[in-house]
Amino acid sequence: MTSLPSLVLRNAQLSAEILPGFGGALSRLDWTGGGTPVPVLRPYGGGDAAPRPNQLACFPLVPWSNRMAGGFSYGGERYDIAPNREGDPFPIHGEGWQRPWTVAFHSASQVLLMLERRDGVPFSYRASLEYALRGNSLVVTLEVTNTGALALPFGLGLHPWMPRSPGTILQAAARSVWMAGADKLPSHAEAIPQAWSFDRACALPDGLIDNVFEGWDGQARIHWPESGLNLAIAADSGYYIVYAPAGGDFFCFEPVDHLINAHNMAGGPARHGLTMLAPGQRLRRMFSFSVT
Repeated sequence: MTSLPSLVLRNAQLSAEILPGFGGALSRLDWTGGGTPVPVLRPYGGGDAAPRPNQLACFPLVPWSNRMAGGFSYGGERYDIAPNREGDPFPIHGEGWQRPWTVAFHSASQVLLMLERRDGVPFSYRASLEYALRGNSLVVTLEVTNTGALALPFGLGLHPWMPRSPGTILQAAARSVWMAGADKLPSHAEAIPQAWSFDRACALPDGLIDNVFEGWDGQARIHWPESGLNLAIAADSGYYIVYAPAGGDFFCFEPVDHLINAHNMAGGPARHGLTMLAPGQRLRRMFSFSVT
């Protein structure tokens, strides 16, 4: 476990560590049902006074997921949003992952975190993030309420990082995949190529994959034959992103409720999964990670 200010959740089968002050992120999730802890998500290695979110096991995506092309136009107004990660020309992953969350409730197996962004521009909101251990499952509930004066498109998701071994298997059915341009923004959707067809359980491809899949049924499975662990993921979301660098010892399977850059895609944000929230309206998504 890390020495950073953290909260630990435990039951007979799982152990989770949360860092409220660092984006409300998980620093690790371990299967403990067999005695010796086995990492389910890639654990934080420790040693940093202020870890980068990309070093952690999982972080929340609010009020949008992945990249946005410099802002967006809505209701006749233009909202410019500055880049928020060094080396990336576009704002990415919203902003909840870069802010401290406060603890509203904590028990042995559950924690509720809150984030107030009433001064946010253009997104003014209140977010809640609950982690709860229920048997062999970690259930994550992410909610956002529009506290601003304008109706705006909101989206939610999670960004987990999984360990990757040579035999790692993924199953996650989808209808199509979006190809990306040199700017890493989606350009067009096409039929899923055989190497990326995860309708049936198969190994991750050898080459880089960094794409968003559309028409997901909200169910996924990951198997690590070396450890014997199985992870079932369920989410009320219609998209997932797979990021797997060639030769890496990790990969990301990100359940999200909208397309990358959905704010700016043809047809409007709602067509691509974003939810229009009027002042006072809220959006909630649930994600579960069940281990056997």
